[in-house]
Amino acid sequence: MIVHAKSPLLVLVGPTAVGKTALSLHLAEALGTDIISGDSMCIYRGFDIGSAKPTAEEQARVPHHLIDVLDADEPFSVTEFVTCVSALVHVHERTGRLPFIVGGTGLYIKALVEGYDFNETREQERFRRAMEGVAARRGNERVHSFLAHHDTEAAKRLHINNLRRVIRAIEVVRYGDERISQESALMSGAQPYDAFVIGLMRERAHLYERINARVTAMVVAGLADEVAGLLARGVRRDAPAMKGIGYKEMAAYLAGEMSEAEAVTAIQTATRHFAKRQLTWFRRMPYIHWYDADARTETDLLRAIHADVCTWLEERERSAQA
Repeated sequence: MIVHAKSPLLVLVGPTAVGKTALSLHLAEALGTDIISGDSMCIYRGFDIGSAKPTAEEQARVPHHLIDVLDADEPFSVTEFVTCVSALVHVHERTGRLPFIVGGTGLYIKALVEGYDFNETREQERFRRAMEGVAARRGNERVHSFLAHHDTEAAKRLHINNLRRVIRAIEVVRYGDERISQESALMSGAQPYDAFVIGLMRERAHLYERINARVTAMVVAGLADEVAGLLARGVRRDAPAMKGIGYKEMAAYLAGEMSEAEAVTAIQTATRHFAKRQLTWFRRMPYIHWYDADARTETDLLRAIHADVCTWLEERERSAQA
């Protein structure tokens, strides 16, 4: 018997508000697996409404991973995402479950499926070790002074003795976090997984209607209160998570910089632009199997996708036995 060299990976992508969450829950239940979040905002604790994070009830239905694991001031890069997913894939394989990634962060998914070039990561590791050496020889104060020179706000936010976060903040200044990877360092030449990538789409005008309605629902659900609570707990407006769409606009409203109506309009506009950027990312991924959510009922859509996934899994099994 030939054993597959590559692990199977099921992925569901699509622009924001297209309907990924509802479909993913049904599909995960049908396949007897759980969900690994591929969303760059759901990873932050306390950022629930504005990120459209799966609710507690939804997470009770299907276990989720990479949700609520970071504080607001902790950056999270594409490299870290790929590394975390790799570890989760191994866990899934040991327990006989199909790894299932759901998310709309195009850079994360593209890097995961196509293979990430870690040359930049290795350079950052060398830099990190160098900074740790400076701290060992000359004290944490010296490393913190480097950060203060380049990013005074971050230096004020981070304690001198929180060496790991101080060094990470310097890395962000030096390397530009994941932005360094957007036009280069994505392809290593070999795809690490045997991936079946589902793409969910809708007609553009209908998608924009759903986006506008979702933002309105977020406001009704208490988005302003959520942001106020985060700020009251000491989350700064320049924290990585607070720069997300919905949070920076609501923070501006709470600071008296715009009216609530202006904030809502700004969030809707920014979210529509984000959906357009997501679709641009996905167009760079020709292997996506697209499904039109407007052309079928939810039941028919689930049935069609589930059948195609099962066919893919059966073909893998047949080729393994050949």
